[in-house]
Amino acid sequence: MGNIWTEENRFRVMLKVEIAACEAMASIHLIPKKSAQIIRKKASFNISQINQFERVTKHDVTAFLKSVGLSVGPDARFIHKGLTSSDVLDTALSLQIREGLDLLIANVKELTLILEARALEYQDTPMIGRSHGVHAEPVTFGLKMLLFYEEFRRNLVRLEAARKVISVGKISGAVGTYANIDPRVEERALKMLTLAVAPVSTQILQRDRHAEVLTTLSIFGGSLEKLATEIRHLQKTETLELEEPFAEGQTGSSAMPHKRNPVNCERIAGLARVLRGNALAALENIALWHERDITHSSVERVILPDSFILAHFMLREMIAVLKGLQVYPKNMMENIWKTRGLIFSQRVLLALVDKGLPRETAYKIVKLNSMRVWNDKHLNLKDLLLEDKEINARISDKEIEALFKLDYHLKHVKTIFKRVLGGK
Repeated sequence: MGNIWTEENRFRVMLKVEIAACEAMASIHLIPKKSAQIIRKKASFNISQINQFERVTKHDVTAFLKSVGLSVGPDARFIHKGLTSSDVLDTALSLQIREGLDLLIANVKELTLILEARALEYQDTPMIGRSHGVHAEPVTFGLKMLLFYEEFRRNLVRLEAARKVISVGKISGAVGTYANIDPRVEERALKMLTLAVAPVSTQILQRDRHAEVLTTLSIFGGSLEKLATEIRHLQKTETLELEEPFAEGQTGSSAMPHKRNPVNCERIAGLARVLRGNALAALENIALWHERDITHSSVERVILPDSFILAHFMLREMIAVLKGLQVYPKNMMENIWKTRGLIFSQRVLLALVDKGLPRETAYKIVKLNSMRVWNDKHLNLKDLLLEDKEINARISDKEIEALFKLDYHLKHVKTIFKRVLGGK
């Protein structure tokens, strides 16, 4: 990803745009075809030379054109004919962003395959579900992975949509009116670059497109943060249901040799904040003065490379975490029973309702027994129910035993898997 955003690649893509424009002009006889051929063959640039020229011109595109012109010779007079700087800069930027999105899309597809495999592997592995961080009712670890699989499929759709939105260029001149360039040049040049023509533009492509890309990266980063946060919570010593990979020779603390910290997931969670901040800057770039100002330009030179490089780094980190993720089903099962049957309270409530008790009355009976279990670690809910005369009058001991079966809560897991994955 870093290579896409190097200075060298930026100039390389700009040159690609200039050459396409020259060939488009030649195709409708606006410049000699032989000149276009010479330009394609000879055109090159020298970064040191560009930097030297820019110190004088204070303008990167004129410095770039001067360097390219020296490599071409007399036919260089046809390069950039009728174009404005942003014709080249914005069209080239679209190509860079698209290339970055292509790399992210390929890696997200890899991530979804890993999540799918993990989901299927642990489809029937019970663990406690939590709401507000407190034990709720049983789920399976596979179901948790399936949820993230489906979320990253939505991220994939968003990334592909952002790719379409940004896959446009403009070669329409100083204020977008084609005053000094034939619209056919734009159409033909952009076709060569496999970009769509912006239906209407000013001196620039409108920045809602770029904002959509960066807000998409921000949402994607939020999903990575969500997954990282889940792993971090489940790695807590008191829980220890999951653990991110810990390499031979790795240390968790300079002071405490025993530490095994979820540092990779913490890093992902932290960097997601940067993506969100960059997305806000991209939103600020939408409102420019009239046909353009350059307040967006300096911002984009920071937020676009940084956001793409960060997003790709976070994605590769998460792929590595998931590939090496340690899963502890035994601890998951132990944690299910840690609250001594309280997680089956809703089953008891519904059973009493089915026996004819008003819901409010049934709720009070179950809550009373449940609070006793919360307050005394030596008690468990099933034993209290077996001793409760009001409950015994309506539910037999055998029926009470059946209310504490784990399989009841997991009976529709396969249905959910089939809905998401089909017949896999």
